[in-house]
Order: sequence, then structure tokens, then C-alpha cells
Amino acid sequence: MTAEMIGRQLASYRDAGRLMFVTSSFQTHSLVLLHILSRTAADIPVFFLNTGYLFPETLAFRDRIAEEFKLKVHDLHSAVPKTQQRDSSGRSLYASDSDFCCYLNKVQPMEAMLEKYDVWITGVRADQNDNRRTLAVEQQSPGRAMRFHPMLGWTERKIEAYISEYALPRHPLESEGYLSVGCEPCTRKIDLELVEKDPRLARWFGLQKTECGLHIDLVDKTK
Repeated sequence: MTAEMIGRQLASYRDAGRLMFVTSSFQTHSLVLLHILSRTAADIPVFFLNTGYLFPETLAFRDRIAEEFKLKVHDLHSAVPKTQQRDSSGRSLYASDSDFCCYLNKVQPMEAMLEKYDVWITGVRADQNDNRRTLAVEQQSPGRAMRFHPMLGWTERKIEAYISEYALPRHPLESEGYLSVGCEPCTRKIDLELVEKDPRLARWFGLQKTECGLHIDLVDKTK
């Protein structure tokens, strides 16, 4: 979808009385969708999953972009205190059970939003991993909301062209070699050649994991 098509689709949802929200990690490549929204539907709430483990640079960048793009950004937090996010041996879940850590800090805080709103807008792209290649532009979420993936067909080259055209700022850690930035304990700088082939290799480094659970079920929710 082009930026113009995305704007028209958002207008269509609005005309139908559908309540919308967007989620963003505020990485460099997340800014394209946020910039399009700022020009077409800046009143749509933007939810930011503040896990409590994020880099301070990410939090500062979020605040900068919210102000520059005039967006309504709201943090979502886990209902489970960090003191309780430990396994039976006392280790932090991010070290011993990263899937359940992601569930508590990302997936669970989203569940209420999926029941409150009609349309969940995300910036996932089909070229990011095998799971995302199976997604459709519109599909049902686990809750009431329908997913809308307007960036699904965008490529790395198209993202970079848009960033250059509008001189969008870049996440401050990118210049330090972090091409995919998540939670601080789970994000690494690794060999540049490998990261260029798949930037998300820097996330959950060393684990057989490419998703946090927002876009694919990772854990047994009865735990």
C-alpha cells in the first residue's frame, strides 16, 4: 500500500465508526508508519509497550518523535511487578524464559486494547521473517480487534527511500551498530554482515526466537 492508500483506508475505517489504535517500538523503520499517521490521522492513539527493560535512548527517542510528529503516545506496562518476574531459582525471566517474559511485558498488556478497539494498526513487514510473510493486510487478532498491516508489502529499500525523502530522524543507537533495538538484556551488536542479512538476528541473540509473541503465539497462556 502507498502512503496515500493507507490514508484512504484509515479514513474508511473512521467513516465506518471503527475505533483504531497503533503500536510502535519507535525504531528507525517504525517511523515511516508514524510519519504517515501524523499526516493523515494524528489523533489515532499510539501505544508503546514499555517493558521496563528498554534502552534509555529508546525512551528519549519516543518522546522526541511524539513531540515532533504531534502524536498521542501512551505507555503500556505489565501488571506483574519485576520482582515477581523470576523463575523458581530466582533468575529473571528474560534470562531463563524469554518467551514468558515477552508474554508478561508485551502480549498481556495488549489484551485489554484488543477488546477495547476495532482496528489494531501495526508496522510489520513481510520481508522481516518467515512468520510475517504468512500475514495478510487485514486479519483477525486474538481479541475483538482486526489487525491492519499497511506496511506489509513495503521493502527495506522502500522504507529507506521514504526516510531519505522526508529526512526522518534515526534511532540514536543505530549509529552505534544496533540495527534492531529491543529490550536491553536481549539486544546485541553482532557481525554487521550477518545483521544486514537479517537485522532481527540482533534480537534474542543465541535463541531460536524471532518474535515477541505479539504476532505469533509463543507461550502456554495457562502458565
